Amino acid sequence: MVTSKYDIAIIGGGINGCGIARDAAGRGMSVFLAEKGDLASGTSSASTKLIHGGLRYLEHYKFRLVRESLIEREVLLRMAPHLISPLRFVLPHNTEQRPVWLIRLGLFMYDHLGGRKLLPASNYVDLRTDVAGHPLQEKFTQGFEYSDCWVDDARLVVLTALDAAERGAHIQVQTEVTSAVRQGALWQIETTNTQTGQHQTIEARMLINAAGPWVANVNGERIDSRSTAKIRLVKGSHAVVPRMFDHDRAYIFQNADNRIIFAIPYEKDFTLIGTTDVDYRGSPDDVSASPDEIAYLCAAASEYFTVPVKPESVVWSYSGVRPLFDDGSSAAQEATRDYVLDLQGGGEQAPVVSVFGGKITTYRRLAEEVLAKLGTIVNIPGKKWTTDSTLPGGDFPVDGLPVLIRDLQQAYANVDKSLLERLARSYGTRAHKILNGVSKMDDLGEHFGAGLYVVEVEHLLANEWAISAEDILWRRTKLGLNMNAEEIQHFSNWMQDYPQAQAASIA
Repeated sequence: MVTSKYDIAIIGGGINGCGIARDAAGRGMSVFLAEKGDLASGTSSASTKLIHGGLRYLEHYKFRLVRESLIEREVLLRMAPHLISPLRFVLPHNTEQRPVWLIRLGLFMYDHLGGRKLLPASNYVDLRTDVAGHPLQEKFTQGFEYSDCWVDDARLVVLTALDAAERGAHIQVQTEVTSAVRQGALWQIETTNTQTGQHQTIEARMLINAAGPWVANVNGERIDSRSTAKIRLVKGSHAVVPRMFDHDRAYIFQNADNRIIFAIPYEKDFTLIGTTDVDYRGSPDDVSASPDEIAYLCAAASEYFTVPVKPESVVWSYSGVRPLFDDGSSAAQEATRDYVLDLQGGGEQAPVVSVFGGKITTYRRLAEEVLAKLGTIVNIPGKKWTTDSTLPGGDFPVDGLPVLIRDLQQAYANVDKSLLERLARSYGTRAHKILNGVSKMDDLGEHFGAGLYVVEVEHLLANEWAISAEDILWRRTKLGLNMNAEEIQHFSNWMQDYPQAQAASIA
């Protein structure tokens, strides 16, 4: 029995699926999105946490991709100034790698290719006198500095989904699409709740396969698609170690294998090192950072830092699988990061678009392109609208986060200042919603550790599709990094016993 009918059904609750849902809902379309796990539980929460043009893509002549990414960098910065912040990158010159003239040329293009307005230009850095040179080996005496942005990737996905839902989209987590069959000009779609086993049947005029690294599996096993596009799964792993340096800039290191890695300030007390690029042939459900990858990252960083980075220093690691379009590149790092949209159907056949590749930086443009591609064969209402929009909590000036933090600290003078700063960075102006009725620390409820209190947990359960302890500790927040094993276990037990969490799990 068909329970509902929609204009668009979307498979996948990563950044691309949620971005498409938001754009379509904002144009007045009825939208259904099914995510088999948690929002951003796959590749979208396993990134290097950057909104960037991709400096190294210039070497592969990906000028269109770099230009589009550089333009989007500032669009997204305006859209979510609480989740996205400017970050300066220091590139120490390694005399054994790329020559100075090539680096200068690349940075010149990087400064000008995307019409940069908000971020400062690149410049030379004397590592013998600059604080950025202090953690580095003495042989690195000169370097360069340029701008990109940092992002809380998982929260970007969740807030994109939240905005879609507030515009009318129906977002269902823990919901797997088991089959999608054309019934003439409509798709009949069967779903199953992965926790309760409850089945549901919906109809939609259009279908989007945004399943990320599962896109080929979904095409081959779940839906009536004739797509012949091939996918190349490339694994990227990251290692988190105790803080390696005291300043707020990041590093980009050139390696002997012509790859680069980043060393980025992370969650105040840590440094994030990544990423690898290795072909992956296993199930995306089982991906993890291998000992060889951790050793590679530690060895590559140790070529630059005075204090060696050792595998035993790693406090956390994570890995994601990039669903790249297979363009026949011989090396994983050379495979295109550009997105490819495969449209099947049209006329009397209900259309389906399969999304291959893409990166967080270009998700908004990808969403526009998906709807434009569908618009060539069906009527898509409305016009492009997301360029000048904001995500929930981001309705303040691009440079206004310090003012927001100050206002929160004045309004809640009896609440810990560092907690208020974190809430501002995570929720923006909507931090007031979490703190409604709070006048002192006791009003926050039980403290689980690392600044996580009941009021925030209840907000996440009620408003952001969180169900499990993992959803909250490692995606909605990263507070699991700062909690000990006993605190994590206690919070997990509390979540299992909490009625609202149980209700959300069967919703």
